[in-house]
Parts: sequence; structure tokens; C-alpha cells
Amino acid sequence: MRVALRPFLAFLAVVVTALVAAPTAGATQRGGASSVASAAGATTAAAVNRTRAMWVWDTSTPQATVDLAVSSGIGQLYVAVPPNLATSSQLPDITTLSQRARAAGIRVDALGGDPTWVDNASWVVTYWLKPAKSSGLFTGIHTDVEPYSLPAWTTKQSTVVASYLTLLDKLNANAGSMPIESDIPFWFGTIAAKSSTGASSTLDREIMKRTAGVTVMAYRNTATGPDGTLDVASTELAAGSALGKPVRLGQETTHLGDTAVDRKQTFFGWTRTDMEAQLALVDSGASAYSSYAGLALHDASGYAAMAS
Repeated sequence: MRVALRPFLAFLAVVVTALVAAPTAGATQRGGASSVASAAGATTAAAVNRTRAMWVWDTSTPQATVDLAVSSGIGQLYVAVPPNLATSSQLPDITTLSQRARAAGIRVDALGGDPTWVDNASWVVTYWLKPAKSSGLFTGIHTDVEPYSLPAWTTKQSTVVASYLTLLDKLNANAGSMPIESDIPFWFGTIAAKSSTGASSTLDREIMKRTAGVTVMAYRNTATGPDGTLDVASTELAAGSALGKPVRLGQETTHLGDTAVDRKQTFFGWTRTDMEAQLALVDSGASAYSSYAGLALHDASGYAAMAS
């Protein structure tokens, strides 16, 4: 699909560039340089490899998942991993999924996260990270923590933010050579945070400094215009470009609800063909940013259910 779209994308690049304001190349970094950047495996923007990724929460059908990924040009899977993987009943399916995906040339990362992780970093390292790492089934670590779901987010936000960043620091300290990536919402650039030196910064940038890259949950089913994917993701794409970190844009395919707000965030009910028309515009417009690393589909089950 992506190969066939190349001539079309070249044309769209001209159109979208005129419609979507591109960021300045020298966007100013708000926070000071962090000492954890090197440990997180800093990636230069010029080296960004644009591949399509996909979240896999249901690991019970490994062959079907790999077949879907291969036929759809997916190059990276975020595969949900339970705590204590070595003794989990899910281990056989996850092993099969990982082995078959890797045999097909697809990168497989261990996906995990829960809002309560921010207050239980040592538990996460001992019971989730280390078992996943020692399994040998994964290339990298992918976190989806979403701390804003905690009640304390509204009453003690600065404390939650600091705990979240401490969690990432501890994951980095124990991940060895495995790169860590994180999911973030597009509005984390509005959340205050402190850099490792105590300077004022924002949460998106502090997460980027501590990771090898991020996937932005830029869930919109229109690419351009106000409140479209390119609009809501622009701050994070600019931050990634300034910090030299890859930024992938997440797109939703599952059913979120029946309100107008729910519907605008997902391609649920669309055909893959119609969705790809919007994703082509996202690809074209986001390519103006050196940080852009491709798209990520949420999730395998929702995507598999879409009509062609």
C-alpha cells in the first residue's frame, strides 16, 4: 500500500505543505540539557527511520497478528507483556508471536504500563522489566503509563509528574542496551516539569530526554485543519526535532464511544482505504519535521476488524 502511494504522496506533499504550517528548524528547547539523554540512547533526527508500528494488547492469536502486520507493512509491534512473564500463561503465545514477527523482519518491543506504576517503580523493575528483558523476546521497551488517570493528577500534579520521571530514570538504569520508548498524549507540552538540573521544562520534553523516542496519541480521524492530527501533534513534532528524538504519531481504530468527541478520535467504522487517504496526508505533512518517525496503529484488533 505504501509503495503504491509514493507518486500520490509526492503530489500531496506539495498541497499539504501549503496548508499546514511547518515548524521552524531551530525550535528553542525549553528545558536544560539532561544528563540522562545519553543513557536513553539519543537519536539524531537525520537518522530517524520511518516505519509503521502497531499496538498488540491481545496476544492470543500470534500467527494472525503477524500475518496482519506483514500484509500491512508494519515494521514494529508493541506487544503487551504481563508481570512475571516467565511464569505467565501468556508466555507461549507471546513467544510464538515474537519469534514469527522477528523471522519476518518485524521489531518486537515489550509493551506495559499502568498509572499506578508511577508510585511503584521498584516493583515495575523487579516484576515487569527484568522478566521481559531476560526473556530475550524483545528488542526494546515500550511504556504506556498514562499518569493523568490517577486522582492525584488533579490535586498533586507536580508530585505525580516527578514520580513519573523517576520511574523512567529507574527503567533506564535497569534496561541495559534495550531502548525505551513511551506513549504520550499530544498535550504533555502544556504540563510543567523540572529538568534534571531543576530548570523549568515541560513533561513532553523531559520524557523525550529519558527515552529513545515517543509515540504521540494524536487520535484524530482528519489529517489537516484545526484540531486535525497534524494540528494537535505539531508541538510534540517540534519538540522532538529540537531534541533530536523520533516522534511517531498514533492513530486509533477501536470503538471509543458514540459522542462527537469519541467519533473524531477514531477511524472505527471507516474502511482501510478511506483511513489510508487520511494517513497519507498525515505522512506528507508530518514529514516537514525531522523528528517524524512514522505512524502507529491502535490497535491490532481494531485494525483487523476494519473492512478494506
